Amino acid sequence: MSKYNLSHLKELESEAIYVIREVFAQFEKPGILFSGGKDSIVVTHLARKAFWPARVPFPLVHIDTGHNFPETIKFRDDLVKELEVDLVVASVQQAIDDGRVREETGKDASRNWLQITTLLDSIEENGFDALMGGARRDEEKARAKERFFSHRDDFGQWDPKNQRPELWNIFNGKKNFGEHFRVFPISNWTEMDVWQYILSENIAIPSLYIAHYRDVIKRGGTWLPNSEFIKLREGEEIVNKKIRFRTLGDITITGGDESEADTLEKIVAEVAAARQTERGNRADDKRSETSMEDRKKEGYF
Repeated sequence: MSKYNLSHLKELESEAIYVIREVFAQFEKPGILFSGGKDSIVVTHLARKAFWPARVPFPLVHIDTGHNFPETIKFRDDLVKELEVDLVVASVQQAIDDGRVREETGKDASRNWLQITTLLDSIEENGFDALMGGARRDEEKARAKERFFSHRDDFGQWDPKNQRPELWNIFNGKKNFGEHFRVFPISNWTEMDVWQYILSENIAIPSLYIAHYRDVIKRGGTWLPNSEFIKLREGEEIVNKKIRFRTLGDITITGGDESEADTLEKIVAEVAAARQTERGNRADDKRSETSMEDRKKEGYF
């Protein structure tokens, strides 16, 4: 009798598709949190495979800080058009204008915390009871505490000590009125898994992940992209460097690395040799040792 064995990537793919289908089966109005980064792109690709040849049955939900990479927005819009799915955009700038949140001030001001209120407002306004995201356990210690089905209370808050067991991959999506779930289909993947999968599936990604020349500023030990939102500090200068980004977010806090990786094969090789985590250049994670967990408890992604 011949044996049938899945490859490592196919096992991860199968697990993620199973989780996505469970979301469709258990919830009334789920969505996919889409940032335009590689992880949310992979989740969207997996959802496409899970329901092929039907269209993806979930809207893409983007929390727009107003400080985006232009390349990310173009990629998002092109993908939405290609997949013919609904796009829900929640604007942080609109929340500021409406007085829902107050913009941070100071030299290290960021809109990262402001996304929490905008996200929770969007969940309530649109009636989402589950949102799938591309967070992975290997990214950051707070995300390592997440389950596949991560319960949020009626205030949208996360209690890492009050999560449900998931023995034998049995997921409990029961909730009370006003509560919802965040779901992480690729939670068990690593950064290397993601890139190997993108390579094997030939998935389109934003050009920001590929090494390219860009005007940058050296700040906090990283190359920060120059933009209209950046104000030069004393001693700083704009230089043109060949860099790529390992993770994408708000343009004001996402640092790049000098790189020659201008193909997917070279990216895989570069990730294999890396000795720093992919979020090591994210300024929002450097505010404190528990910055990510603090944000997540308040309702962050």
